[in-house]
Amino acid sequence: MATATEPPAGVEFVHEEDGRVTARHVESGVASFGDSETDALRQLADALDSHFGAGESIDDPETWLAEEGIDAEIGEAGSPPWLE
Repeated sequence: MATATEPPAGVEFVHEEDGRVTARHVESGVASFGDSETDALRQLADALDSHFGAGESIDDPETWLAEEGIDAEIGEAGSPPWLE
């Protein structure tokens, strides 16, 4: 079972059974994960920038994913890591 620790104000940490840490922005529900709380917060900062429009625009998301070596389909269903 996942466990939660005391996070900075406005962020919830969940320590997953596989050793990863999920950081979730409580107000928006945006979440990301990393190998440590620090990594998860860095990833969460990027996710929040993207969520609130501060990220870079991607003209062709499928091409970008392929160039980054990410094998995923846009709109692919699945549970967020904090619900698994």
